[in-house]
Amino acid sequence: MYSYLDFEKPIADLDGQIMELKKLSEGENGGVDVAEEIARLERRSAEALVEVYRKLTPWQKAQVARHPDRPHCSRYVEALFTEFTPLAGDRKFAEDHAVIAGFARFNGEPVAVIGQEKGSDTKARLKHNFGMARPEGYRKAVRIMELANRFAMPVITLVDTAGAYPGVGAEERGQAEAIARSTEACLNLEVPIVSVVIGEGGSGGAIAIATANRVFMLEHSIYSVISPEGGASILWRDAARAKDAATAMKITAQDLQDLKIIDGIIPEPLGGAHRDHDAVIMETSKTLKQALDELSPIDGLTLKKDRREKFLAIGRHLN
Repeated sequence: MYSYLDFEKPIADLDGQIMELKKLSEGENGGVDVAEEIARLERRSAEALVEVYRKLTPWQKAQVARHPDRPHCSRYVEALFTEFTPLAGDRKFAEDHAVIAGFARFNGEPVAVIGQEKGSDTKARLKHNFGMARPEGYRKAVRIMELANRFAMPVITLVDTAGAYPGVGAEERGQAEAIARSTEACLNLEVPIVSVVIGEGGSGGAIAIATANRVFMLEHSIYSVISPEGGASILWRDAARAKDAATAMKITAQDLQDLKIIDGIIPEPLGGAHRDHDAVIMETSKTLKQALDELSPIDGLTLKKDRREKFLAIGRHLN
């Protein structure tokens, strides 16, 4: 059973009717023959799903990007990579469970993997701090990137965070400096780095591992300098105007591709990635393979130079 978002109410109502009819048909004494009515309602539900997802607003896309059943980093790691060996700790303070990092094989080739994990249930969300990394998480990411660079391994990053953790302890331990060092490490790599925003890409917490040669977004993911709620609080001093902020901030994959901030959009199944994990992971695999095939023949210094120029060029075409 899906968790329906508020704008999916027409679909939820139809699916509820279908479930009731199916229970009725499975009752004692063979139940009631309602196959024709079920088929009619299923067609209506499918049509409603197409209609709703054909015209999602930026705020609705933000809701889809945050859907609790959306596949998270650990699901992608499990499905995309073999021989994944996680590494823990930043060798300075502690292990940060918000960041999953290690080495694996992608299509048989060795790669480094870094991703932000939100967790799929209450216990996991608390363990992974809802995907909001502390300084230790970014320092761990830097450690993995430096090892990948030393051993000439491409780096794949999976971005899914509302932002870096803003707690007092994180700030005391140098959160801003850790984000800056991680971004610097991305820029200095002489191996390919490919990033995919699989859910939310929030502010410096995302860019710290997404300063890549190629940046892709899932169709209904979002990427922004601040959350819509945070933007609304600053612009209008009213977090309730998050819908207006989401539109003004251009947070969708489609807007960001038009602005040349990202390099491509990975299609999601109809109704969002949470409705078919395997399908969206397969599309992500295809995109990663194509990007790595294009980048692998390029020498390290050129990769580094092109990456820097890519980010310096953002916004210039708007002048």
